[in-house]
Amino acid sequence: MPSTTDRPGTQAVPALTAAAAAADFILILTFAAVGRDAHARGETVIGVLSTAWPFLAGAAVTWLLLRLWRRPLALWPAGVAVWLGTVAIGMALRALTGQTVVLPFVIVALLSMAVFLLGYRLIVAIVLRLRARRRA
Repeated sequence: MPSTTDRPGTQAVPALTAAAAAADFILILTFAAVGRDAHARGETVIGVLSTAWPFLAGAAVTWLLLRLWRRPLALWPAGVAVWLGTVAIGMALRALTGQTVVLPFVIVALLSMAVFLLGYRLIVAIVLRLRARRRA
């Protein structure tokens, strides 16, 4: 894997940016699949995509508006922005399209997306920090 710098999330190379975007995409799909399974709605590809699309759109809009490709692995601001943008825009799109938006679901989405979208960025930051210490 190409090295960026010793600080996580700084000036990413294109492959790292693509990997971060793919990780966000996969984790949002995982959130939708787990949610559908928990509510016994089945895990068909179309079903998961119909649940996930508002959140995927929210993540995409956040990535584009805030140009997160510049530091895609940074917890702040990239991680926090994509987490909150994914949930806020996703819930707005769900409401606009007549899908369910209730407080318990908003809370679950906020917590789950925080674990997913911030969690892997935190793990990457810790690994990069440990590697930098070994080199020093």
